[in-house]
Amino acid sequence: MKPDRKHIAVLTREYPPEVYGGAGTHVEYLVRELRKLLDVTVHAWGSPRDEPNVESYKPWEGLSEPKPEAAALQAMSIDLAMAAKTKGSDLAHSHTWYANLGGHFAKLMWSIPHVMTIHSLEPLRPWKKEQLGGGYALSLFCERTAIEAADAVIAVSGGVRKDVLETYAAVQPDRVHVIHNGIDPDIYSRRESPETLARYGVDASRPYAFFNGRITRQKGLPLLLAAALKLDPNHQLVVAASSPDTPEIAAEVNTLAARVRAEGRNLVWIDHYISRDDLIALHSSATVFVCPSIYEPFGLVILEAMACETAVIASKVGGIPEIVVDGETGFLIDYDAGRHEQFSAALAEKVGELLDDPVRARAMGAAGRKRVLAHFGWPAIARTTADLYRSLLRR
Repeated sequence: MKPDRKHIAVLTREYPPEVYGGAGTHVEYLVRELRKLLDVTVHAWGSPRDEPNVESYKPWEGLSEPKPEAAALQAMSIDLAMAAKTKGSDLAHSHTWYANLGGHFAKLMWSIPHVMTIHSLEPLRPWKKEQLGGGYALSLFCERTAIEAADAVIAVSGGVRKDVLETYAAVQPDRVHVIHNGIDPDIYSRRESPETLARYGVDASRPYAFFNGRITRQKGLPLLLAAALKLDPNHQLVVAASSPDTPEIAAEVNTLAARVRAEGRNLVWIDHYISRDDLIALHSSATVFVCPSIYEPFGLVILEAMACETAVIASKVGGIPEIVVDGETGFLIDYDAGRHEQFSAALAEKVGELLDDPVRARAMGAAGRKRVLAHFGWPAIARTTADLYRSLLRR
């Protein structure tokens, strides 16, 4: 550690190789760029990593019961251990409720600033109670306690900033800063692979729409499967979806998928983790990427698709309108929680429109990559984040 460089403790549940969502990808790339500017130690859940300056944590043995509702107690045990290990750091930066309380404890214990990045807000994800049971009340507690005391809150979109201020009245507006998510356009770029398509059973001679995400209420997969019933049977829908939140949503999605196939639609289902190279290949050959989320604070998967020059059709929710330019890089579909049938019909119409017009889809994809290059690079995001740190450390 250089004596003139500040030391930052980044607290997170996800960090490579144990990444399952957008927050983990965000932390991976942010840390990579921050280390060019500052000294950074990552504190993450999971097994020990080989990477230098990464501390790994597992929950206390007495809380190792695998039931989903135990996850909140496990998180709190790890938060305590993380806070103890941040001694000597100049600032703590936490990501997601799983680590927010650890950042708060570090602030109290070592008298250092605490920065939180909000990737999503627990009160706006009530379906998590279905997954976590009483643990959902604890996740609410962890987030509220930390956010109301944090020195700065980073919202990954303007939509998230609005949600933070409406959800937590005790948070002063001048403490909430918008710093968008980003992507590495050198890694995510158009690279087609007929071999990859063949391996997953995708017919390269037919246009296809692509979905990639976890099986959770938030991602809106049932709405997409309902839309698939209205697509031309000559089209394909390729779904890469796994890790269902609950047995109930897994059963619902499986029933819908069986119906889609029974009614003669072409559905390719990938039910396991796929490598980044395979994901890029599937994006690159897709005519359109579909994001039917009912809640999406930002939508990093959308940036991945756009960087691969793929047109995007997405719900007009959260931070998505800050990424997708309607009619230019894809289409936005209005979402109303009480009008699911209408949403699926509109989704099917726009997906079919682009699958029938690959020339227009390609033009939208090219415009999408141009937008990524202009607005969503990680070096600039890291510099803005480091500037925020410095403003807090000067106080």
